Amino acid sequence: MIIVMNHAADPSSIDRVIAEIERMGNKAHLSRGQFRTVIGAVGEEGSLDQAHLASLDGVEKVVPIMKPYKLASREFHEDDTIVEIGGGRVPKVRVGGPHALCIAGPCAVENEEMLGKIARHVRDGGATVLRGGVFKPRTSPYSFQGLGMTALKWMRDAGDELGMPICVEVMDTRQVEQMEPLIDCFQIGARNMQNFDLLREVGKTRKAVLLKRGLAASVKDWLLSAEYVLSQGNNSLILCERGIKTFEDSVRYTLDLTSIPVAHQWSHLPMIVDPSHAAGKRDLVPPLAAAGMAAGAHGIIVEVHYCPSEAQCDGPQALLPEVFKDLMIQLRKIAAIFGKEFAEAHETANV
Repeated sequence: MIIVMNHAADPSSIDRVIAEIERMGNKAHLSRGQFRTVIGAVGEEGSLDQAHLASLDGVEKVVPIMKPYKLASREFHEDDTIVEIGGGRVPKVRVGGPHALCIAGPCAVENEEMLGKIARHVRDGGATVLRGGVFKPRTSPYSFQGLGMTALKWMRDAGDELGMPICVEVMDTRQVEQMEPLIDCFQIGARNMQNFDLLREVGKTRKAVLLKRGLAASVKDWLLSAEYVLSQGNNSLILCERGIKTFEDSVRYTLDLTSIPVAHQWSHLPMIVDPSHAAGKRDLVPPLAAAGMAAGAHGIIVEVHYCPSEAQCDGPQALLPEVFKDLMIQLRKIAAIFGKEFAEAHETANV
């Protein structure tokens, strides 16, 4: 349930409500909106004394949250959440509300020289966050599996040099502790959307988390997975629609554009699209990216390579640098129509 505080509630009243929620064996999650302060109480059903909480100083009302995903719902947090990626060693990048985001880079980090070239191409083309796979979840155990922590250190160096936060996929709970000091955003891939132990583990960090929708997951399933991260106290979560399995076989997956307005209606979390994995073909990536932005997405994550024919992973869907640059010009125009704006890469890098 949520406890709505009145406008006159002082910090001591808020602290008292939080203390009472925790005394009853629940977790308290504070949300400060533009017009009100809300405290979410999450725990075993029936463990809260609603009448007692309603009687506390500063409480306006106590309202049950009907959705199974509590902290991810708009009932808990009405305003759009704005997530920050980076800070400290690299400038912060924002996504959510009026802020649009582009994450770009190679599918897999193959060597340091290749990463450096692509990182500069995507930065110059308009990306503000660098992506690159170092642990690769592949269908075949004989396919390229990534270069691990060596590649992650190259990612960190490239990000620091160009002033770009880095987003890297994590596959296992044992990798979280190793990766946390080096990354700015954990990516949870579609195959791990319901790896609940992994979700809890990244939720214990305070790094941003990009959560991709599972191949056969409903929007409700997706938001319940987000709840695992949020329930651990990590509110820096971004949803990513990357296509689902359907009967259609002309593309790799079907990019579910309906999930964007539905998720936006149900949840306050920012959402981006991954047209690269949905299409599987580079010529389809720009129209799918444009459609995602027009449907209300807060940005894109795409794969870029200067020589896709030599890529060890997903070369057919990687955009050439010049095509990526043209795509970003188009997406800026679409974003502006809907009151969103992409940060300028060069400005961000020089902050």
